[in-house]
Amino acid sequence: MTSVVLFRAANVGGHQTFKPSELVKALAPLDVVSVGAAGTFVVKCKATQAQIRREFARHLPFDPEILIFTGAEVLGLVKSAPYGQLPAGAKPFVTALSKKPTAAPKLPIEVPEDSPWQVRVVAIDGRFAASVRRNAGKRPVYPNEVVERRLGISATTRAWSTFEALAKILGSQ
Repeated sequence: MTSVVLFRAANVGGHQTFKPSELVKALAPLDVVSVGAAGTFVVKCKATQAQIRREFARHLPFDPEILIFTGAEVLGLVKSAPYGQLPAGAKPFVTALSKKPTAAPKLPIEVPEDSPWQVRVVAIDGRFAASVRRNAGKRPVYPNEVVERRLGISATTRAWSTFEALAKILGSQ
């Protein structure tokens, strides 16, 4: 079974840095592919989540927070095309959650609420929250902070294009 591995808070602002190409070489027995965004990988060989966590952690100079998804989960999300028509100037993102929300929030979630929104969470599908972001305001708001704060769950965010790239790799399996 193919797995998708996402790191939370790695290679951001000089924090928990590593070289994805070197990590991929060290993880050759797992047949790992690095996908665009730092901390985004496809594990092609059959391995349990525990084995994947152990091997990734063994080759890093820090203890990463790792989120692991099945290839089927990622393909299902991409096939669902959760965005519909994007508002002008908005970019789509996916926030991967460390666990499923216990209760579904009322959607859409828009932040800020009292002025033109910068982040709009449009769908929650299992452990994924789909959002759109646009620049509007003096203080930028990012999907990850909105989702973590509103759902109370640690998460990591990638551009929709990263998930499309993951689906391309997964679809070729």
